[in-house]
Amino acid sequence: MADLPFHDRTDFDDAERGFISQLTPAVIRAAEGKVVWDNDAYAFLAGECPAGANPSLWRQAQLCAKQGLFEVTDGIYQVRGLDLSNMTIVEGERGVIVIDPLISTECAAAALRLYRDHRGDRPVTGLIYTHSHADHFGGARGVTNGNGIPIMAPAHFMEHAVAENVYVGTAMNRRAVYMYGEFLPRSPEGQLGCGLGMGASSGTVSLIPPTVDIIRTGQEETVDGVRIVFQLTPGTEAPAETNFLFPEHRALCMAENATHNLHNVLTLRGALVRDARVWSRYLTEAIALFADHADVAFASHHWPTWGRERIVTFLSQQRDLYAYLHDQTLRMLNRGMTGNEIAETMQLPPALEQSWHTRGYYGSVSHNVKAIYQRYLGWFDGNPAHLWEHPPVDQARRYVECLGGASAVVGLAGRYIRDGDLRFAATLLNHAVFAEEGNAEARRLLAEVYTRLGQGAENATWRNFYLTGAGELTGRPPKSATDTASPDMLGALTAEQIFDSLSIRVNGPDAWNERFAIDWHLTDLDECHRTSMSNGVLIHETSPSGGGADLAIRLTKERLMGLLAGDGGADGIDHDGIDHDGIDHDGDMTVLHRLTAVLEEPTRDFAIVTP
Repeated sequence: MADLPFHDRTDFDDAERGFISQLTPAVIRAAEGKVVWDNDAYAFLAGECPAGANPSLWRQAQLCAKQGLFEVTDGIYQVRGLDLSNMTIVEGERGVIVIDPLISTECAAAALRLYRDHRGDRPVTGLIYTHSHADHFGGARGVTNGNGIPIMAPAHFMEHAVAENVYVGTAMNRRAVYMYGEFLPRSPEGQLGCGLGMGASSGTVSLIPPTVDIIRTGQEETVDGVRIVFQLTPGTEAPAETNFLFPEHRALCMAENATHNLHNVLTLRGALVRDARVWSRYLTEAIALFADHADVAFASHHWPTWGRERIVTFLSQQRDLYAYLHDQTLRMLNRGMTGNEIAETMQLPPALEQSWHTRGYYGSVSHNVKAIYQRYLGWFDGNPAHLWEHPPVDQARRYVECLGGASAVVGLAGRYIRDGDLRFAATLLNHAVFAEEGNAEARRLLAEVYTRLGQGAENATWRNFYLTGAGELTGRPPKSATDTASPDMLGALTAEQIFDSLSIRVNGPDAWNERFAIDWHLTDLDECHRTSMSNGVLIHETSPSGGGADLAIRLTKERLMGLLAGDGGADGIDHDGIDHDGIDHDGDMTVLHRLTAVLEEPTRDFAIVTP
């Protein structure tokens, strides 16, 4: 840490460059008065770094907490610090193009008001989503209702924007509470942001479908007199993502492919593992395509970089960072090393190690290396001892028994704590907690260890996970917060995704002996789908041939979603097969009861660091 160039204030100069005005107070509320964003809670960051924080992370938090309206270049502005992401505004001939309207409609509306207060009441004439993560589209209805304006997004945006919420949204959102430290106090001892920004807002998430797909690199679009040249970058930071250049402004938007930290190859909240090799190659392509045509590079997080030479250095080092982690992980795994061993061995080149924008504030070298290993070789490290291990509670009980009981394990952990080996102390105490959930001393001591590990972490998401885990151990388990399954998100589901969402809710053992088929005729889409229960699996077919269904239901897609959510159901159907809410049927309606009887609601607030 001492080798880092704390004397270099370039990032602070860049983060403050072009400042116009702040939102005062920086507190945003929903219509009913609930606070959905409070950047003023980070006022304590104006002070010196305390003992309970990593100095490098404290510096990053100070930079990310700067909020307000900033001029990037003539005609391009950013609102930063009013959500996890930035909202960029490009002035056109008649109005403005909005890039990435934050997570929440309330925050996006506040950001647009701040811009208009200083640049005039210009209408929104275009919208661009850089990629398929909710912090880049969720606030769309806070700036526009669509109204026939072009809405641009990379190819397959809609598929990926809704997919993770269909399949693993509950688990991801639960883990995101720990990753972002949503319920930690904003204080020197608590949450210091998440490295990428200060945190996620908790307002209304919306989604307006794109009207213009970006399908190839080199594609050009002109919106409100503004020319835009796109680079398609699938499989990088998001499965659907795009960089783009404003040639007349000489301004390059790097989406979330190059930010002022090491990003995640695999987020701690969970995701599909990203391809670090492809990521680095698209950065090489971006330099070749755009470096000679840009005087400023900005992204959907953090602050811009000005000047061609600095842009090339920044993008080159970001490229080298992901390429180095990828190539060296594969070099070492081909020598027989496991993911954990590679993570302990990996060292970055000095030029990358000492650059602020490559530091692991959001992603980390450690968990990114393990993610790259996982992408290529999966969870199994080849050691048969790890092939069929006991689950956590059963394993913990055996370890604790072998070590002489829970009291002995707690005593051993105390020795490792005194010796400064907090990592192994956490391992011992975790076994003690899982072996005896009610062991108050083990829980207290493990919470103390997690707190010390969190407060020493340079990585913000590690800090948040450790400190939130400590809270769960001491009787303060957090509730899940923002639900990204908003009406807009649900409305964007395809019929296939709706039936997929049902299949993953089927309690298999409860449905082992069920056999039935339902035909769903979606009248507004002119589609027919069949779901069949077989061996505890709900099988989906499109346009089934022939008869054989036990029940046929005719309804709209919207009514289907309401029916499956418990709005009406079989009890609302008249005996003549028609109800007054747009549903009619042929066949045995008890089949619908049999389907809903084996569907299980996901657990939103499941425990993470306790059994």
